Amino acid sequence: MSEIFVRKLGTEEYSRTWRQMQDFTQRRSADTKDEIWLVQHLPVFTQGLSCSALPVRPTHIEVIHTDRGGQMTYHGPGQLIIYPLIDLKRRKIGIKRVVDLLEQCVIDYLADHDINADRIGGAPGVYVNKEKIAALGLRVRRGATYHGLSFNVDMDLSPFSLIDPCGYKDLVVTQLKDLGVNKTIEQVEDVLVNRFIELLTH
Repeated sequence: MSEIFVRKLGTEEYSRTWRQMQDFTQRRSADTKDEIWLVQHLPVFTQGLSCSALPVRPTHIEVIHTDRGGQMTYHGPGQLIIYPLIDLKRRKIGIKRVVDLLEQCVIDYLADHDINADRIGGAPGVYVNKEKIAALGLRVRRGATYHGLSFNVDMDLSPFSLIDPCGYKDLVVTQLKDLGVNKTIEQVEDVLVNRFIELLTH
């Protein structure tokens, strides 16, 4: 199985990374190595394909309608984004398997810090005491994935109060720092991505 290249992008505007993911997916061939992109985004609300809602109160934060699955969410500094650019055909897996592995790497990470996290049926993502700490939204094109998972590490959560996160009214959002784990994005990202690769390749 081909190796996976991990690309650390730092902090980027959402639209720029989105265009790069689309371009990478369109240009890739059967020999293109899978990649995982790690990034933080400047403040932005993103809507999934099935979302027509807008923030419940006026805001200066840009709203972008994307081609991923899911509803509306918020991205900002202090939130780790993992974008898996994976050839599903070559790895002989489906999109549901990728979602499951992304959720599992977060659940495993939290368990290592004595935090019990789980899934909620019909609501993709990872939850701690029914509060959402990680959200997912992916797209498959030409047999390969793009978009991915957002994991709240140490960020300003207040913009989530302007929306119904992931389409759920009154859904409470949490983050790693508020659960008593003080880690930088850099400390979190290597552990998470290595766990995801381990799950994906075994």
